[in-house]
Amino acid sequence: MDNNQLKDQISPAPGIERVRHDTRRRILAVESVVDITPGMRRITLTGDDLGDFISLAPDDHIKIFVPAAGGEERRDYTPRRYDNTERTLTIDFALHEAGPVTRWAIDARAGDRLEIGGPRGSAVVSRTVKRWLLIGDETALPAIGRRIEESGAGTVITAVAAVTDPLEEQVFETSAELHVRWAHRPLSQATDATALLKLLSTVDIQPETFIWVAAEASVTRDIRAHLLERGCPLSWIKASGYWVFGKADTTEKFG
Repeated sequence: MDNNQLKDQISPAPGIERVRHDTRRRILAVESVVDITPGMRRITLTGDDLGDFISLAPDDHIKIFVPAAGGEERRDYTPRRYDNTERTLTIDFALHEAGPVTRWAIDARAGDRLEIGGPRGSAVVSRTVKRWLLIGDETALPAIGRRIEESGAGTVITAVAAVTDPLEEQVFETSAELHVRWAHRPLSQATDATALLKLLSTVDIQPETFIWVAAEASVTRDIRAHLLERGCPLSWIKASGYWVFGKADTTEKFG
């Protein structure tokens, strides 16, 4: 019996409830635009359509639709925060790449309109999980930040995140016990897992730690392999390629 099988027997997989949602489109308006770092823009949207919006997991995705020649372009984004009573939805946009939605975010001003759809569903990890290891790059920071800020006292979270430089590091407010480690690397190395793996190798991964990974697909693949080599149970890992180098609007899931 290998290490993964043994640990899977010792530590049963945490329950994950999959909840489906209405995926209707919503027309929203920009309420405010704030740059939280030089490369991350936070846009708060508002509209009556948000009265029944629902997102139960920090790594949910909505579709953003913007006009394009011959139709529309669509991209996945994380609902960073939302408030049904106030009819607001906050989304963080990494400004490094030059895709159609990023261009919209760069030009966005109060009053501009935006159409969204979803989330299609949520994968809700059991509240019995009290120890988290969150690993990712700039595209994962909205989900990482939301997980951190929505976690309560008694939860221990270690985050290992790759950004270009100290100016891109973010500050999170949470009741959880939080440990954040930042890896600095240029965007030209965003498909290279070396910086993240170097930091991750120094992290003591305790039993019954739920590990969440999201980055460029090849980086996620290398990190997942590293975790399995260390004997981390596969059933305690959720890994996704949030983007794939050279392919627009493409993701990969690894379990």
